[in-house]
Amino acid sequence: METFLHCIDASSGSSEDGFSAIKLTALGRPQFLLQFSEVLVKWRRFFHQMAAEQGQGGRAALEMRLEVEKLQEALAKLGIATKAESQHWFTGENVGESGTVDLLDWNSLIDSRTKLSKLLLIPNIKTRQLEPLLSHFTEEEELQMKRMLQRMDVLAKRATETGVRLMVDAEQSYFQPAISRLTLEMQRRFNRERAVIFNTHQCYLKEAYDNVSVDVELSRREGWHFGTKLVRGAYMDQERERAAKIGYEDPINPTYEKTNEMYHRCLDYVLEEIKHSRKANVMVATHNEDTVKFTLRRLGLQDDGAWDPSFREEGLLWAVAGHV
Repeated sequence: METFLHCIDASSGSSEDGFSAIKLTALGRPQFLLQFSEVLVKWRRFFHQMAAEQGQGGRAALEMRLEVEKLQEALAKLGIATKAESQHWFTGENVGESGTVDLLDWNSLIDSRTKLSKLLLIPNIKTRQLEPLLSHFTEEEELQMKRMLQRMDVLAKRATETGVRLMVDAEQSYFQPAISRLTLEMQRRFNRERAVIFNTHQCYLKEAYDNVSVDVELSRREGWHFGTKLVRGAYMDQERERAAKIGYEDPINPTYEKTNEMYHRCLDYVLEEIKHSRKANVMVATHNEDTVKFTLRRLGLQDDGAWDPSFREEGLLWAVAGHV
């Protein structure tokens, strides 16, 4: 944490609008991030399973909307909770329009039930029980978790005070759900006036577009500034080796071309948000010449060197490494 603080101060001293990148695995126990990620994945997978049972399989994440009544009936049928017991889960802020629940409403259930070692109760389809996430954590592990959150808070405050944008690096997909979740919590707190905290979205992942669009929608609903660094990804060999070893689906796009398509799709989505809301920011972090050209075309660079006026205001931060 102290090293990161020095980096933030150095960025502030060397430029008026600098940035620093940090890795959350350096601020706490990677094992905690792994466990937390596994639970978040299971929670989201359960949502998709319920959506499929309601005939919504194959839709984009934000297009899935569960009918609350049917969801409560399914939970009761699984033996997870009676309809009466689950009614208090789906009230007020946790239910959208017309008695439905989308993925963001679903995720808000985690917020309302999250208390460190009692972070979350996950439905286990096989045992028909709600299982606590971290009930087996020792007192020392609980302290480790608190320290990690405290360190993140210290860094975010220093970045805010010094005018530096803090970019949270992406890591392996088995850590990333927890990293993204904790980064979102910092964005909620520190991105009220401007984008201070940037998440990183890896476009070689099959779920990249869903991840970007869900995070942008959350920022819209809650009124904070979205910020992301878009990358392709750096852990393909590790990801595929682990997927094959443990026996889950390869999370990486099958081809180079598919990853390019995903990158441009995610970038286009964020640029549209910048154009219409002025509350989104993106770093185009790429060595790829085609993506650089795509970005320039998308920004409306004219033959005379002028830009599309829609993008003249703050909202786009782009870095081109290797190609100018």
